[in-house]
Amino acid sequence: MRAYSLDDVHATRKRKDSWWTVFLVDPVACRLTLLVANHTSITPNGLTRFSLILGMCSAICFAAGRLVPGALLFYLSFMVDCMDGKIARLKGTGTAFGLWLDYVGDRIRVVCCAAGLASGQYAVTGDIAYILLGAGVAVLDLFRYVNAPQMKRVREVVKENRLGRLAAVESVVAPGHVRPAEAVVAAGHAGHVRSVEVVMPREAITPREPMRIVPFEGRRPGPRGGKRKKLPRRFGRLLARHRVRSHLISGIEFHAAVFVVAPLVGRVALVPLAVASGTLLLLNEVFLIYRMWLFSRVVPAAPLVEKVPRVSV
Repeated sequence: MRAYSLDDVHATRKRKDSWWTVFLVDPVACRLTLLVANHTSITPNGLTRFSLILGMCSAICFAAGRLVPGALLFYLSFMVDCMDGKIARLKGTGTAFGLWLDYVGDRIRVVCCAAGLASGQYAVTGDIAYILLGAGVAVLDLFRYVNAPQMKRVREVVKENRLGRLAAVESVVAPGHVRPAEAVVAAGHAGHVRSVEVVMPREAITPREPMRIVPFEGRRPGPRGGKRKKLPRRFGRLLARHRVRSHLISGIEFHAAVFVVAPLVGRVALVPLAVASGTLLLLNEVFLIYRMWLFSRVVPAAPLVEKVPRVSV
């Protein structure tokens, strides 16, 4: 069996990840992954199942009112969950079923831990706020995971429509005229416009009616090197050097705040930290949806080829 090095394990890390994973999980998870890869035959699916077991133990501790053991078990569960992907990429043993198992296992762990945390604290205090807390955590997490693949699908459809629109228009442009793809590339290299729109005349395209390129009329970017953009760019480069994603509040940080940090601090921090992290996560989701809406407006639906006027050659 091949002996792997720590550099081999580091090569399996995601190009960008959450700051919680990069700074507080990966330093330990990578070394544990190295031990597992070199000294055991555990499969990625086996690690996923072990992670789910740890998650269920965490939920049981939360339900019994044991906050600190529950938080530690949740952290270990997430760490093992990070290891299964590294083992799969390192040994090339990942499967399609493993992707499903990892996805579903994460949802089961979060829902069970939210239910355990809410029921355990309600049994101790009788405060209905903890029931609402558990329900809110579960609903927000499920919404995030339902919303993410749908946004990805919208981006894919917009890209398909863009390619289809360019292909349909290029197929009917008379020889010698500027093609859309060439116009886009030329405009992009020239730096004059952010985007272009191909405008087709009502009648068939002829040499006397060439295609027109209309500049994008939206807000143009400011001059390069502006003072207002220097700090964000530097901050973005700093994050990229450390493999940290630009959106600093994601589901991982939300879970860490609710199931690790707050229980370790104590009962008094459960509701405030959950509300604060949940609000930030919701704002992040709204921002992502807004960006998706802007992206979907750039290119309309691809035109039907049969309805586009053709020119005989």
